Parts: sequence; structure tokens; C-alpha cells
Amino acid sequence: MVKVVRYLNNEHHWFPTPEEALAEPNGLLAIGGDLSPERLMQAYSRGIFPWFNPDEPILWWSPDPRALFQVARHRPSRSLKRSLRRRGWRLTLNHHFAGVVDGCASPRAKQDGTWISPQMRASYLALHRLGHAHSVEVWHDGTLVGGLYGVLVGGLFCGESMFHRQTDASKVAFWALNHHLKSCNIQWIDAQVPNEHLASLGSESLSREAFLRLLSECRQQRVDPSHWQPQEICLDV
Repeated sequence: MVKVVRYLNNEHHWFPTPEEALAEPNGLLAIGGDLSPERLMQAYSRGIFPWFNPDEPILWWSPDPRALFQVARHRPSRSLKRSLRRRGWRLTLNHHFAGVVDGCASPRAKQDGTWISPQMRASYLALHRLGHAHSVEVWHDGTLVGGLYGVLVGGLFCGESMFHRQTDASKVAFWALNHHLKSCNIQWIDAQVPNEHLASLGSESLSREAFLRLLSECRQQRVDPSHWQPQEICLDV
């Protein structure tokens, strides 16, 4: 069967099934549409996510295989624990979502720009206000030095991006995320596209078919919204 990329309009929040995604480029499923909260949540609940450069139309993806982290398997290294003790960072949940997105959007070494456009920023801030998107912040002397953000779909945290302005700050944010998810009985983090860096942090690759089965189970899980109120995260070091 010949697969083709579908073009979306702004009138209906419809997606083709992930199985219709192209093999090359891996996972490209659809083009166009919008980044409304309704469409974004429909996409995430079906294993689809947006990823495109500011000068491109909106591109929607569902790659095969998929990178995931199993929360129960996360083990911070001794050096990371020493780094947290030495630097005395403060860790929070949902204290400064906009600041984390801006940190992730900042230009990085060996990169010409960012894929987090003003349009993308506004859309995820809307998801945050609706209680769907969440952030972890790392602070040093009152300054935001690292963090990450993502979207919660039932019992699956869909990671979007992370940043650091001090060495190890993003790794500590990821440790704090795992710690919090474990307290909420959430077992999986979606990291989207597998790569060597994610594998070095402990990710595993699942086929699209296996991922969609897992996602179907995770969607049924209900998480108490009170778990996602702004709060401090305390790690045992």
C-alpha cells in the first residue's frame, strides 16, 4: 500500500491513524491544521506530536520505533547526587512554566535557531493553563537554571523539551520528574524519537504497535489534579 501524507484543515480536529505514517521521513503523518488545545490533546492521546521549524507548515509525527523511559527504572548516578548536594538547587513543579519553555527555546551551541516558535509557545502555555502541560524547574539563588516540560495524557507523561544553564541542571530536572511521577503512580515517559543521548539516559525503544497498546492503557488512568498543583520537589540525597 502506498502511503501519502494527509493535509489537515482548521475546521475539524481529525487525524489519520498513526499506522499511516511514512517510513521515510520516519513517522511523518500529516501537514497543516492548527495548534489549538483541542487538536494538540487529540494528537497526544493518539500517539502523535507536532515537530517543525518556524519557517515550515505544522508537521505531525508518529515515529516507529518510539523512545520511552520506565519511571521505576530511573536511577540517578552518584555524581548527579553529589552535584545536587554541592550546588544546593531548589526544585519545583509548575512554578514557572513560561520560563521553562523560554529556556528550552533559547538558542543552543551548534544550533542556528529553535523549533519552539512564538506560535508553539502560546499553544503550550494554553495547555498549561488548562492543566494538561506541566513543568519542572531547577533554581539557584532565585534564578531559573534548568527545567523541562511536557504534556500529561492519563498515566503517560509526554516529554517535550529540557534545558540547562548550569551543568547537570536538566538531568536533575529529569530526576525530579521521575520522583514526582512515581509518587503519582505514573509509570512511563514518552521521549518521542529514539537517539543515542536518550539511550544513554536509560530510554528503551518500543515499536509503534507496542507503544500504541501502552498508550491505550495509559489513557484509562486517572490522576488526581491536586498532584499537579505548584509545589516543591524534595529529592533524597
